[in-house]
Amino acid sequence: MPLPLPLDGLSAIVTGAGRGLGRAEALELARLGAAVVVNDYGQPGRDGSGEASAAPAEEVAAEIRAAGGRATAHLGDVADHEQARELVELAVTTYGKLDILVNNAGILRDRMIFSMTEGEWDAVIRVHLKGHFNTTHFAAAHWRTRSKESGGPVHGRIVNTSSEAYLAGSAGQPNYAAAKGGIVGLTTSTALALARYGVTANAICPRARTRMTEDVFAGFQEPADGTLDPLAPEHVAPLVGYLASPAAAGINGQLLVVHGGMVAIVERPRVAARFDAANETFTFAELDESLTPYYADRPPNETFAAAEVLALKRRRT
Repeated sequence: MPLPLPLDGLSAIVTGAGRGLGRAEALELARLGAAVVVNDYGQPGRDGSGEASAAPAEEVAAEIRAAGGRATAHLGDVADHEQARELVELAVTTYGKLDILVNNAGILRDRMIFSMTEGEWDAVIRVHLKGHFNTTHFAAAHWRTRSKESGGPVHGRIVNTSSEAYLAGSAGQPNYAAAKGGIVGLTTSTALALARYGVTANAICPRARTRMTEDVFAGFQEPADGTLDPLAPEHVAPLVGYLASPAAAGINGQLLVVHGGMVAIVERPRVAARFDAANETFTFAELDESLTPYYADRPPNETFAAAEVLALKRRRT
């Protein structure tokens, strides 16, 4: 008799699962035994433009079923509160309950801050940040009700998608970076609120070659020797599968960077230095005497992301 799979008996929602990272994550959860609701709005443009289509979600669901798994497609805009409710209800109705929520759906409207329109700002915040909130809200209510009915903790897992654009900044993506930072805040708040019910919430910063990042990684060609691309979404999916499993019950409120066979755990911000006023409050002169030399003596800011990109370039040459 074959051994049970890590996610046997569990059901999952993956948003934005018709392509790229979401597709890889949905396939991995199914491979590990979960029944998956494959959500995608199906618009062809990475900026959220074009007609919605059920085809991307249906194709991934069909791929899962062809491999012997269970999957249901859902065409819906997770940034719409009512459609997010319907998505969670679909999982509960189809599979009896919801156990795993992977929030991945997003769009891009890149522009420098001095050129960005209100609409470009609102659209990205809506899909990324509000979309994460909407599905989380309904999933959290489901788990809270189940926990109260059972009188104990339930299996609930949330994996949210942040970005190194939040960690390191991204000059042409103020809307995207802000949304991804907001997702981290949403994740940590949710982790604290739902821990009593047995639910965990974590966020990942994935680095992968998808249509969302085709410009970012334009200079990194895929290997010609048939080996797995270091930027393939398949490097990210196993971490999502693990965080969704019972094995990760002790991991909550965490932020992890993942790509190319590497997982890095990001610490919460720490105090780097402290200066105290001589009297009740600072004077301008005191601040000048303390802060100006402190920053002048620090080395140039080489962010985690910049260092990793440099290392990737070196490995590829």
